[in-house]
Formats: sequence, structure tokens, C-alpha cells
Amino acid sequence: MAAGSAIHDATPSIRQQAVLDAVLDLMVEEGDQLTMDAVARRASCSKETLYKWFRDRDGLLTATVQWQASRVRAGQYEARALDVAALSESLRDFATTWLGVISSRASIALNRIAIGDAASRKSNLGSIVLANGRFAIGDRLKPVLEAGRAAGLLAFDDSETAFRTFFGLVGRDVQIRLLLGDAIVFDAAEIRRDAARAVEQFLALYGQPKR
Repeated sequence: MAAGSAIHDATPSIRQQAVLDAVLDLMVEEGDQLTMDAVARRASCSKETLYKWFRDRDGLLTATVQWQASRVRAGQYEARALDVAALSESLRDFATTWLGVISSRASIALNRIAIGDAASRKSNLGSIVLANGRFAIGDRLKPVLEAGRAAGLLAFDDSETAFRTFFGLVGRDVQIRLLLGDAIVFDAAEIRRDAARAVEQFLALYGQPKR
């Protein structure tokens, strides 16, 4: 977590989670009109508590982005016993949770505000989202890809390039359409189908043939 936060990379407490969810709710309802006063009122806590936990507004925003990004998982696997089925399951888990997160009202609101703030330089939210969203999620999945390569299941030279390819296959044009107001409706079944298709396409590109 950025230096502005007091909870670092530890899992937030139940009470802190409620505060971070309150931040996301306010972003959905009020856009970028987010103040520590408004968060304190919504979360029924004092501003002193917010400053104690998060130090400042950037710290609160960093913790919020990390909390939202923590919902994206890469699955559980045993590297020494990794096979195609386990690798595929881990990749599908990542793709399913990521699609669920980016299509949520909270993430759409958060990313819209981050884009606007980055353009106007109103706040550091754009760089916070990049560091604790996209880049952190990449760092979470690359070890899975590298384990697949080590097990002889994948072939690629650079894990960042492989990750970006997979990221693109999963996301396609979904996020930009959502950010621009397209009323795409994603139910759980469709998300699972899209995730499975992305994994199949990725393995077609990078999978090693059976010997």
C-alpha cells in the first residue's frame, strides 16, 4: 500500500471493510464529490478514526482500490503438481472474478473518477488505481503463468507480455464499453462462459502440445 495508508497490505478488519464499502457506495452515488466528512457520516465513524487508519484521503483511496482489487483471485494450485486442468481452473478463477469486479457499479464509478482525475490532475486516484489495480493484479497472476511455464504447460518469453495477452482476451472491449455507458448486462453464467472462452483462447496461443 502507498505510504499514505496506515493499514498497509494487511487484510482490513471487518470495520475497515465497511468503511471501504462506504467509499465505493459514495462514488457510485456522488461521483468524485468524496470527502472525509462524507465517508465518516456514511460509515458512522469519526474523522479521527479515518485519519488514524488511513492517514489522509490518498491513503483511504489506496485502501479502497486495494480492497476492490482483492476480489480478483488467481485460484489455488500446487506448483509441483500443476497440470492443465489445475492451470485452467486458476486462469478461469482469475478471469471470472476480474470480469465480475470490472462490471460492478462500484468499479465503473471508481474507474470513471480515476480517469477524470488523471486528465484534470485533480487527485492521485489515477496513479493509485494503476498501481494497486492493474499492476497489482498483474503481479498476482504472473506467478501462475510462470508456474505453468515451469511445468511445461505454457511457452512464452516474457510473463508481462503473456499476462497482457490474457488480460486482453478476458476483457476484450467490455470495460471501455461499460465506462462509456453501454448497458451491458453480465450475469454469472455469461461471465463464466466468457472466462472459459478466454482461457481456451489463451491456451491455444501459449499452451504446449502434449508429448
